[in-house]
Amino acid sequence: MQSWSLIIFAYNEQDAIENVIKSSLRVLNRLNPEKSELIIVNDGSTDNTLKIIQDFDEKRIKVINHTKNRGIGEALLSGYKAAQYENICAIPGDGQFNPEELIPFAEFDDNTFISFYRTQKTRYTAFRKILSFFNKILNRYFLNIKIRDVNWVKIYKKQFFDHITPVLTSSLVESEICAKMIRSGYKIIEVQSTYHPRQGGVSKGASLKTIFLAIRETLKLYIALQKNE
Repeated sequence: MQSWSLIIFAYNEQDAIENVIKSSLRVLNRLNPEKSELIIVNDGSTDNTLKIIQDFDEKRIKVINHTKNRGIGEALLSGYKAAQYENICAIPGDGQFNPEELIPFAEFDDNTFISFYRTQKTRYTAFRKILSFFNKILNRYFLNIKIRDVNWVKIYKKQFFDHITPVLTSSLVESEICAKMIRSGYKIIEVQSTYHPRQGGVSKGASLKTIFLAIRETLKLYIALQKNE
């Protein structure tokens, strides 16, 4: 059985985090009950998220607490750096991804990574849909990432992280990882995913600041990738 590091990243998700943790632990029991861990990154929550996390008495849970909100990119990187097992996956703490979707991929080849994609995004606001479309254009035409949904859940091999140091720290870090894996010859397995309603709280991903940051970070990554060719 392949070993697993499952990461939950959360910011003000007190309404959902308990259920997400419980379902994640159940899934880890099926993936590998002996060699698995649940890494929970609390990204500076100001509600009861951290308390709910700390109330769990489970030896496989590793808690990383950011005292201030540092954004999804740094939350992901904290989780990736802490992961110790073969397969690494990060999921949001809002309940919009069902961890049971990981079960069919309990084992997969070393030269591949799994990329889940959403086909239904009607719960996005008009502004969020514009941001998503803009992000897809940047990824496809600047970074040559032809993936249906760069910003949704992925399963990676830890061996890849042992050989790279990400340049970006924003939410575009997933674009960087995917771009570098594709250039390294990894095969993408794309899998349709169900996008569930939030179990509370509000989305934090859409703003004009996010758009300008995405442009800056994409150009930064584009330049870095060109230097490595």
